[in-house]
Amino acid sequence: MIGAVRSWLTSITAVTLILTVVQTFVPEGTVKKITSFTGGLLLLAALLQPVLKTDLGRLRLDVSEYSEAIEARTAELNAAGKEELAGIIAGRTAAYISDKADALGLQVTVRVETRTGEDGEIPLPDRVELTGSYSRDLEDYMARELGIPAERQVWHEGKN
Repeated sequence: MIGAVRSWLTSITAVTLILTVVQTFVPEGTVKKITSFTGGLLLLAALLQPVLKTDLGRLRLDVSEYSEAIEARTAELNAAGKEELAGIIAGRTAAYISDKADALGLQVTVRVETRTGEDGEIPLPDRVELTGSYSRDLEDYMARELGIPAERQVWHEGKN
């Protein structure tokens, strides 16, 4: 590797020295412009020599490691997103039930649990725990409007 770099730098130095000497002896005018242009192309070829000699067919990039890491991170982010969405849905559903309880004149504390829906993507309210006085109207409302049947509603402090 060091030998290749040394060879590359030597060729650039040699081309530069030759071009400098030639430029010194070429008379002013059109010939000097043509010589400068040609010399620039030769210097560019010397600079790009390692790139031009590279066999890109032999170049193999192992990106499987990176694609696995990307897939793992994507799955992790999707799970975190679903978890956050479940928290938002649970919080809003609890607030909705609390508002309905207030409208019915009840004082209840609500905790909602979610489960993933049939599509496997969107979490849905699944179970609710209420602390406070039991209300048949609120129980029916949650079953009818939120799809949480009475068997998945847990009331603390007894039913009246």
